Amino acid sequence: MDTRTELLCPAARAFLQGPKRMLIDGQWRAAADGAVFTTEDPATETTLAEVPAAGAADVDDAVQAARKAFEQGPWHAMRPSDRERLLLRLADLVEANAEELAQIEALDNGKPVTMARAIDVAGAAGFLRYMAGWATKLHGESLDVSVPLVREREFVAFTRQEAVGVVGAIIPWNFPLLMAAWKLGPALACGCTVVLKPAEETPLSALRLGELVIEAGYPAGVVNIVTGDGAHCGAALAGHPDVDKIAFTGSTEVGKLVGGAAMQRLARVTLELGGKSPVIMLDDMSPEAAAAGAAQAIFFNQGQVCTAGSRLYLPRASFDATVQALADIANSLRLGPGLEPDTGMGPLVSRRQRQRVAGYVQAGVEAGARLVCGGDAELPRGHFFKPTVLAHAPETSSVVQEEIFGPVVVALPYDDIEEVVGRANGTPFGLAASVWSNDLSRVHRLVPRIKAGTVWVNCHNLLDNAMPFGGFKQSGLGREMGRAVFDHYTETKSVMIAV
Repeated sequence: MDTRTELLCPAARAFLQGPKRMLIDGQWRAAADGAVFTTEDPATETTLAEVPAAGAADVDDAVQAARKAFEQGPWHAMRPSDRERLLLRLADLVEANAEELAQIEALDNGKPVTMARAIDVAGAAGFLRYMAGWATKLHGESLDVSVPLVREREFVAFTRQEAVGVVGAIIPWNFPLLMAAWKLGPALACGCTVVLKPAEETPLSALRLGELVIEAGYPAGVVNIVTGDGAHCGAALAGHPDVDKIAFTGSTEVGKLVGGAAMQRLARVTLELGGKSPVIMLDDMSPEAAAAGAAQAIFFNQGQVCTAGSRLYLPRASFDATVQALADIANSLRLGPGLEPDTGMGPLVSRRQRQRVAGYVQAGVEAGARLVCGGDAELPRGHFFKPTVLAHAPETSSVVQEEIFGPVVVALPYDDIEEVVGRANGTPFGLAASVWSNDLSRVHRLVPRIKAGTVWVNCHNLLDNAMPFGGFKQSGLGREMGRAVFDHYTETKSVMIAV
């Protein structure tokens, strides 16, 4: 059965069959030099569409369109309540086209369509609505100042929060639509304009979102979408002299390059980067409960999650029983195309990613880890990888220290909680962690000692629009979501008036 034809809704089928163009200054355009690349269905390895491959000239056109829209025209004069209404309208359109967007995401990324509906599409609509509410609530403050050198005058002083300007937003392939919303929402709420670059592997939902942006009534140039690879399109955007702020989500390795390019001209930059999140089970957790929590932490979205719980620390007394229970869960997950309703785990996003994950598993075994279950899937087509459990890997091995970004968890025993805190903090990353126990006294003592931007208790991979999200150490700079995100999309201006 061809999942692209038999299971697609008419709207998704029509979108896939239509020509793909970039959105620049309100117009749909091919690349200036006519270059294209293909995006594929990772479950079948068949081509979904040809997409423009933007070069530096295309990026420059998009940035100049964003600059013009920021400084002139209707967007420049638009009031906060008008920006709020536009964001709400965009959220409504995302919700109205939810099934189409979910199917596009499932095909382009490989994730189960049931998850795309519940997480990616619903999450994007909800986030846009949350950010819409902030458009009318961003404000400075009045200050009662003391100016010691001029005592004969009185002063009125206040601060203003002003939009930073043109934002270059570079997003990853694991949650393409949701990550686009994460960048667009705060930028548009405070009055910035945006050049959005989706990942080369998953450009389609961003292009469909661009159609909805136009339908919502955004002025030309406010949102521009350029497609292409990181070496040409992404690098041109990160290094463009007229981009005021770069917002990047992706790997730590690439994030350092993007951040370095931005810092060359002191552009504002936020980086949401990789992770190697520890999952710490305390000794009051039963093997069954611990295994269920660990499975949710690592196998969600095929393990292609920056906060994936890829290091599982278990009390030695319950180690073997918990590992076996986790392996049973892993073996029960059905691999299949994202559009099939009974799929438990879809493919990885690309052949390159599957090879990367397989290489880590092999390196872990060679370093001394025991392969409990899983490994590369021998299927006739598709980039599938079985949910994998490794045990007893050396703490210094790559599977313990480095981000794998796949459905691979390393189970590690510990003897006392003092020991596990040091081991949990013993990687270059600090994005997230989780602690599992019904003893809240012990939990409260642990939480301040864990070096991570988010610590979950008795859950994992759960986010809320109101909670700031970001990492410690090499997991990034700045915060997404919540009120905190606007510190990165605005500048604070101080004003003093002698009266």
